[in-house]
Formats: sequence, C-alpha cells, structure tokens
Amino acid sequence: MKDRKIPLNLNCGLDLIGEVLYGKWKIRLLWFINEGHKRPSELQRKIPEASRRVLNIQLKELEEHELISKIIYPVVPPKVEYSLTDFGKTLIPVISALGNWGDKNEKRLRNVIMKQSRNLSAE
Repeated sequence: MKDRKIPLNLNCGLDLIGEVLYGKWKIRLLWFINEGHKRPSELQRKIPEASRRVLNIQLKELEEHELISKIIYPVVPPKVEYSLTDFGKTLIPVISALGNWGDKNEKRLRNVIMKQSRNLSAE
C-alpha cells in the first residue's frame, strides 16, 4: 500500500464518503454493477475511456470498502463477477439523487465545466 501524502481526515460523514468514493470511476462502477453489468469486460465496455488497470484498482478498493463483492468461478479461463453488497445497495438511492441533480442542472454544469476547461488551457 502506498504512503498517503495527506493524512486521513474522517471527522464527518462527508469526509468518510469522500474517502470511500474518491476515484473517477467508482460511482459509475457502482451504478453499472447495480444495473447488472457484473463482468470486468462488461464494465470496461461501459467505461471505455478508463484503463483496465485503473478499473481493477477501483474495483478492488470498492471491494475493500465492502460495497461490492467479487466472485471467482473455478473455470478455465477464470470467470469473475462483481455484485453489490447489501451495504453497497444503500448507496444506489444516493447515486440516483446525484444523477438526477446533474440531469436537472446539466446546461449550467456543462457551461461551468467548459469555462473552467478554457481557463485552464489558456494558462
């Protein structure tokens, strides 16, 4: 395990959820697993812009945080499937609410993000 540059700050619920869900693809992975995409290759197809290595790291972290479980079937070639734990299922309404908020504010969010992107590229 790598050493942390910034010490853990777990003083409130927002700190805790940030620690568990920090990672570009974790929320999408949870959502797609909930939708029934359980195999690593299916998840890779759903998120093609993510490297397999990064997805595997984030899947491992979600497993370590007890949000998903990994089943390895004893066949050749090995078959792996992920599923949400009962604990992980409790996050789905929260993720859904965030997605709905994003959909409701899509135009504004796109404008803000594009403005920020232009400012960064001008520097």
